[in-house]
Amino acid sequence: MSPGDSVKNFSVQLSKEAEPPAHVAIIMDGNGRWAKKRHMPRTAGHQRGAQSVKKAIKAAVKAGVSYLTMYGFSSENWKRSNAEIKDLMGLLRFYLKNEISTLLKEGVRFQVIGDRDKLDEDIVQLIEESEAKTVNNTRLVLTIALSYGGRAEIVRATRKIAEKVRSGDIEPENIDEEMFEESLFTAGMPDPDILIRTSGEQRMSNFLPWQLAYAEFFFLDVLWPDFSEDDFNRVLDEYHGRERRFGATGG
Repeated sequence: MSPGDSVKNFSVQLSKEAEPPAHVAIIMDGNGRWAKKRHMPRTAGHQRGAQSVKKAIKAAVKAGVSYLTMYGFSSENWKRSNAEIKDLMGLLRFYLKNEISTLLKEGVRFQVIGDRDKLDEDIVQLIEESEAKTVNNTRLVLTIALSYGGRAEIVRATRKIAEKVRSGDIEPENIDEEMFEESLFTAGMPDPDILIRTSGEQRMSNFLPWQLAYAEFFFLDVLWPDFSEDDFNRVLDEYHGRERRFGATGG
């Protein structure tokens, strides 16, 4: 049985009393393989994948999820070909110019985490404008990780705290997990309850390593462009069938 079969075959229906997960994180993987299987350029996979982003947002809103964080472009993705990066940035520009109005209307708050210094100036401006337009929305917080690396985020947080120690604002013995979390990109957000990764790969790929410490992992044998609302809902069904211990009891 493959890792995704338990999700696909899970038949228990979500009870009306079950609380939705507060935060779902998704690694959107498989755009390139989807295109290759169809003898199409990788750009076609990314374009189709953008449609799956809409499906995931819609499913999260319907399910009552409060936070949805999606891995859009990693710090390692800058190693890809210039042509593919150009296509991805073009797709990002299109999304920011044409889809934010829909998020605004649907009550979705949009925000980006990651290293913006590597992004083109016009993209950074579009991001800031989109964040400002949707800042008061409360139905769902949609976070896109762009030029993001989890280890780099931890190093960045450590430097921020070290600066406070050097300036005398805090003492080393006062540093705790709560202070560290306040220095992360995700400050103020609950940790993800669920991590979904598509395409059958089973690794975190430097995505939210601190925040995913107690998340439930779901690895789906579906390429991201084929991801559907049903896939999202099946994950939620299985999630409610798992017992979350947070290290309190043994297995």
